[in-house]
Amino acid sequence: MPEIKIIGLFVITALAEIIGCYLPYLWLREGKSVWLLIPAALSLVVFAWLLSLHPTAAGRVYAAYGGVYIFMAILWLWAVDGIRPTVWDIVGSVIALVGMAIIMFAPRST
Repeated sequence: MPEIKIIGLFVITALAEIIGCYLPYLWLREGKSVWLLIPAALSLVVFAWLLSLHPTAAGRVYAAYGGVYIFMAILWLWAVDGIRPTVWDIVGSVIALVGMAIIMFAPRST
């Protein structure tokens, strides 16, 4: 699977997980409708399914996915929560993405 497709799949996977966790947060912390739990559960099902589509061993996918999740969570902080990331948020996200790239795209012998 080409690198750009893998990264895109990670981004969509992260969005599914963040949405699946954010909706219950809105219910629990912000007093929003309990009905948000239905799309939250569906989003988490999609998240788990998307993780299964990655072309490598599950442990490697989970480890690398964490880096993309960190990056996407910082984007969410900015786009949805309206909080501008600090320089340290950005540095940490870049380090996490470098870690993801090393884990997913390093040469391996078969």
